[in-house]
Amino acid sequence: MSADAGAGVRARDRDRLVVLLAMLSGATDAIGFVGLGSAFTSVMTGNMVLIGVAVGAGDHTALGLTLAAIGGYVVGVGVGARVAGKPQPGDPAWPRAVTRALLLELALFAAFAVAWWTHGGEPPESWFGVLLAVNSMALGVQSSAILRFGVSGLSTTYLTGTLTTLVTRVATGEPLNTVGHPARLLGGLILGAALGAGAVTHARSFAPALQLVPLLLVLVYAGLRSRRGTD
Repeated sequence: MSADAGAGVRARDRDRLVVLLAMLSGATDAIGFVGLGSAFTSVMTGNMVLIGVAVGAGDHTALGLTLAAIGGYVVGVGVGARVAGKPQPGDPAWPRAVTRALLLELALFAAFAVAWWTHGGEPPESWFGVLLAVNSMALGVQSSAILRFGVSGLSTTYLTGTLTTLVTRVATGEPLNTVGHPARLLGGLILGAALGAGAVTHARSFAPALQLVPLLLVLVYAGLRSRRGTD
């Protein structure tokens, strides 16, 4: 039996699971932007623009929040890279190191959920920077975990390249089966953002579930498939 078959999770399973992770990313970004002071938790290019805006406008509060988000993301990427490691020859479609990294992400989201629920979904502004940093750290870990797959262009957090790939394939007349996965990633991101913004606006106590539930589904599915593959 090949290493891939033994791992249980095939490439098509992985592609479905990363759509859930993209949805989680969209929800987390929306929660941060709408509920924690208008900073992103995964879109670092946008945050760098926001730094310039905050400096130009002399908005020290916005600058501090954006720097907290960037700092948390950088730490998360570094830690996630250590946990997930680099792609290796003969890697299965879903290396176990990816699961370990996502378990770390789950712990970070659980910490955020506890803080969020402790304050009844209305954390004071003094907590915004810390909570942004925790969520950004979680998505930084996720970004590193996705890199472990070693699939060129695959991402669940920074998707400008995915949009570019999708439009290029459509414009050059490539087969429709080559645009489905990028389209699903972008759709998942947008859906997650809509749900996250809606939760913060109308049902704040539900917001952390949009992070925890998709991630738990990914971990449970990957775990069950991996166990079945080793039977």
